[in-house]
Amino acid sequence: MTVTYYGYPKCGTCRKAKKWLENEEISFEEVNIAEQPPSEEELRMMIANSGLELKKFFNTSGMKYRELQLKDKLPNMTDDEKVVLLASDGMLLKRPIVTDGQRVTVGFNEAIFAETWQG
Repeated sequence: MTVTYYGYPKCGTCRKAKKWLENEEISFEEVNIAEQPPSEEELRMMIANSGLELKKFFNTSGMKYRELQLKDKLPNMTDDEKVVLLASDGMLLKRPIVTDGQRVTVGFNEAIFAETWQG
């Protein structure tokens, strides 16, 4: 199983998630989400496989989210427009995102990580 971890080195939550994966001896490929955000195609796959609403992929506490006033703009955007926007700037994505192509976790919750990535 190849696991890809999209994180941001300065993000505390990302560091916790990365440490958890390392402690559980789950090998993963690390991608800096700010430098290499997932493509539109990758995002569409992740959104479909995650079972989460598209809005859960937005980093609503991020500076970029506030700067672009997305709280007011998102309700009037199509899902396609939202995916294009997310793919354009990794800092808009909630992180970390961990995926193996089938399963996807967004953010870090130890119980969800254990359920998804152990065994």
